[in-house]
Amino acid sequence: MKVKLLSVLNDSNVDLAQANSQRQLGISVAAIAEEFGSNLPLNLCLILDRSGSMHGEPIKNVIQAVEGLLDRLNPGDRISVVAFAGSAEVIIPNQVVADLGNIKSQIKNKLKASGGTVIAEGLQLGITELMKGTRGAVSQAFLLTDGHGESSLRIWKWQLGPDDNKRCLELAQKAARLNLTVNTLGFGSNWNSDLLEKIADAGGGTLAYIEHPQQAVQEFSRLFRRMQSVGLTNAYLLLSLIPQVRLAELKPIAQVAPDTIELPVQQEADGSFAVRLGDLMQDGERVVLVNIYLSNLPEGRQEIGQVQIRYDDPALDRQGLLSAIAPVYADVVSTYQPNLNPQVQQSILALAKYRQTQLAETKLQQGDLIGAATMLQTAAKTALQIGDKGAATVLQTSATRLQAGEELSEAERKKTRIVSKTILQE
Repeated sequence: MKVKLLSVLNDSNVDLAQANSQRQLGISVAAIAEEFGSNLPLNLCLILDRSGSMHGEPIKNVIQAVEGLLDRLNPGDRISVVAFAGSAEVIIPNQVVADLGNIKSQIKNKLKASGGTVIAEGLQLGITELMKGTRGAVSQAFLLTDGHGESSLRIWKWQLGPDDNKRCLELAQKAARLNLTVNTLGFGSNWNSDLLEKIADAGGGTLAYIEHPQQAVQEFSRLFRRMQSVGLTNAYLLLSLIPQVRLAELKPIAQVAPDTIELPVQQEADGSFAVRLGDLMQDGERVVLVNIYLSNLPEGRQEIGQVQIRYDDPALDRQGLLSAIAPVYADVVSTYQPNLNPQVQQSILALAKYRQTQLAETKLQQGDLIGAATMLQTAAKTALQIGDKGAATVLQTSATRLQAGEELSEAERKKTRIVSKTILQE
């Protein structure tokens, strides 16, 4: 068995006298490292912004980061590179890594900064290149941009031209259906936070922030290590609940590690639920929280549901494999005392930090600086409760600036967004 699967309620005791009880079901999933002899072959596509704003030091640092990744690829790994500005171009077609010198030379010659920023065309070409080398490999894209996708022109009721942002999200969703993972890297301070986060979330990847050009090597390296640790792909969480247990109606399931993401839920024909998790890593768990309500349960230890993982194993070239079923239990007691699980409680706080920061951003967009500052202070306190001191510092600093009536810089907004989802890489 290659999947480690654990599930537990935040409070396993349920009060018999309560008509309805709310619980958070914590589920952790990982590929078991001991079951894998070596790293899987990689199929990596780099989708790189070469618009005019990347001219000079930015593009030089990106090329340096790319060369660092190329040097870490193993025999049998595949690489492709797409560059985009006002249009997109495949500068390195999907190929098994052989002549590194030639690949590096082509990248240096063709990755010249000029023009606009049409992200969707680059993403579409990247998906096409990745599809040429998916068999038996971990297939991921690294999408880097320092700008915004180009929106269509709207005149009264008519929309003229393609909406680049909308197309990006559709392509990220398509990539996930094709078992491809899309990671996004925001370069500098002028990129579209909402767009890159949504692309990464939909594409099962992670959002990274390159605040300064010299950080490009570090961030590319971090994402590459994460890709190397993948053992299983296209994982789905399968959840079935007894009739007395139901999912919350609003945002019922979220991932809280390694990044915080609100996960879409698909109901199956038999009434069970399926949630796509994507790649499973060997050196890190995916932790998911499920918000449920329990009612009218008899006294005693009750099985209230089951969880299972469906996944693909690239090493065996097999799809749709199933893990062992993990039952979920609750103890319904007449004399209630909480039996809290500290790990699930930590996960609840991590999700709270993310949602509190989201509320702060909404208030900021509405011009409510004091309301935004209050929510950021709350998020900072939540971060401290889970020992995330780096996030607490960033969130409190932003709150203090808003309380003083100052605007947040674009860099501060970006950093606030990143620390709400994950641990900021210094």
